Order: sequence, then structure tokens, then C-alpha cells
Amino acid sequence: MFQPRNLFSITTVAVICLLTACTSPQEEGPEAVSEQEEIHNEDETSALNENDMNAHPEEDANEDFLTLPKENLQKGDKSDSVIDLQKTLIEIGYDIDSTGEYDHKTIWAITDFQLQNDDLYVTGIYDAQTRAGLENTIIEESNVEPGSALTYKENQTLDEDTIELGNPYEVLALVNKNHALPADYEPEDLVVPNVRFPFEEDVPKKQMRKVAAEALEELFAAGDEAGIDLFAQSGYRSYDRQDSIFASNVSAYGEEEANKFSAKPGESEHQSGLSMDVTSPEINYQIGSDFEGTDESDWLKENAAEFGFIIRFPEGKEEITKYQYEPWHIRYVGITAAKEIMEQGITLEEYLED
Repeated sequence: MFQPRNLFSITTVAVICLLTACTSPQEEGPEAVSEQEEIHNEDETSALNENDMNAHPEEDANEDFLTLPKENLQKGDKSDSVIDLQKTLIEIGYDIDSTGEYDHKTIWAITDFQLQNDDLYVTGIYDAQTRAGLENTIIEESNVEPGSALTYKENQTLDEDTIELGNPYEVLALVNKNHALPADYEPEDLVVPNVRFPFEEDVPKKQMRKVAAEALEELFAAGDEAGIDLFAQSGYRSYDRQDSIFASNVSAYGEEEANKFSAKPGESEHQSGLSMDVTSPEINYQIGSDFEGTDESDWLKENAAEFGFIIRFPEGKEEITKYQYEPWHIRYVGITAAKEIMEQGITLEEYLED
């Protein structure tokens, strides 16, 4: 139990006053205290002050231990700030190591924490919202159950060419022909963005994950201000829906040709809920190469990153992405990553390799 620091000083003064009254009744004031008593007083006060300083080492340690970084952190970052974040996550119960690298386990811990808090976007990225959530958890001593929202899993090797992602919720998850989403993955935070669609039906392909949907709304609003007439055409697709689409394309074009523009089930970014195919009235709301060269296509290239989106399959990068150029296919990765990717003219594959 914490004890007031002044209690010891009061007790010491009382003892000295009693000694003074007994030995020198005619003398008053500080001069009445003997040199020996002064030495005793100084030694006792010094010892007590030292005890006070060390009375609660756990509190002092926790103040240093639970320092939360102010800057955003994401996959691949390496710094002392990452260590501070990892120490906080360990303190609230996550079984991770303070490596100083924003690694797979750190991403999992942040994602799991976000999934347990309805007020947070689920991204796997440490941002201001997540910082506030962690601060509230510590201050209020709220209960956190590590792994209760997202069980920790390593990436699993499906075959010699394909890895299944252990954490499909992170917004920087690489989904391609070599990195697949689990067959049973359906995001819990799917919503319909308040943007234009060229159809009225209430169908799953209108959906995106919440963080991407709200960013898409902002992107469309900015496009409207610029006189751009964007329409959303195709967002979320389930594993089974992608299976049907790929089978149909293989039947029509053969598997080799279908692989250039269509994904096998599990390997489609649409299952992630982070992608949207967009179109415009100029090409009769179709999805295809005619979108290139439209005002909408040109505007997207220049402005998508400001809202956290990239042109996922850029021109000239077919050998890396294994897909043809798709100017209509945008993918949410967060503003920091999107700006770096678009400014450098690289792919998500190249970004994550660095």
C-alpha cells in the first residue's frame, strides 16, 4: 500500500522536539538542537527519503514499460518505438517477443486487439485510434483476451507454389497466385459503401471491409468535386463465388489464358474485401481495358493513394503480379503504403519485399 511521503518527516520532527524539551528546557529554536541530534536527523531523513524513492519500484518501472509510440507503425518497421509497442502488448497479455521489428506476431496481436474493440478499424496497423484504445485499456484496466477474436496462426504451405495466410485481416496482406486466403475466410466487418453503383440489387459484390468502404466514400467524394464520374462495380467475392467465376473462365478461354486475368479461389483480392473494380458511364459501366485513358482512370492514378488505394496491377509489371494491366482494379493498403507504392511506381509485391 502506498504511504504518504510526509509522514516520515512529521514523525522525525516530533521525536526531535521531545528530545529537545527533556534535555534543554530553557533553550528554544533550531540552535537548541545538539550537533549529534542534527547528524542523527540528517541520517534518518536521508535513509527515509531513499526508502521513499524505492518504495514502489513497480510503479516507476511500469511508467517506463508502458510507453506507447506516437507515430504510426506497420508491417516491416524496425525501431525502438516498435519495442515500446511490443512491451505494452506483452503487458496486457499477448505472447509475443520484443524484437524491435513489426513482425507477424505483432501484426496478429494488433489485429486481435482491434477485432475486440468495436470502435477500431481492423487493419493490423498501429495508428492513433489503436493507440487510444490501448491507453484506455491500460488506464481502465479493461479485460483483454489475447487470441479470442483471432487465433494466432503461422502462414501455412499448401503446396510448393502457394502459402495460405495466417492473418487474412491485415490490410497489407499479400494476396496473389502464391499467397492465398483461407477458404472459410469471410471478413466480419463487411459493409456497403455509400457510393454509386450501376445496379440496384443488394448483392455481396457491393460490400467492402469497413476501413476500405469509408476510404472509398472519401475517394468518390473527392472525385465528384473534381468532376469525375466514378461508379463502383465489383467488390467482395466469397471463395465459392470466385471458384465459379474461375471455372467459367477456364471453360471459355482455357486455364492458361484464364490465369492471366482471373484468380483461382483463395487467390483473389476480392475475397479480402479490400478491393473494388470501378467503371464509368463513358465505357457503359463495363469492366475492361477501355477504362484506360478515361478521365476517371487518369484521375485515379493521380489521386487514389491520397485515400489509401493503389492500382493493384499496374502496366509493365505483369511479370511480377502475374496479371494483365487492370487500371480499374483498386486495392486498399492504407495511406502510408499507398503513397510510397504509387510514388515509386512499384507493386505491392515489391513494396513488401523491401
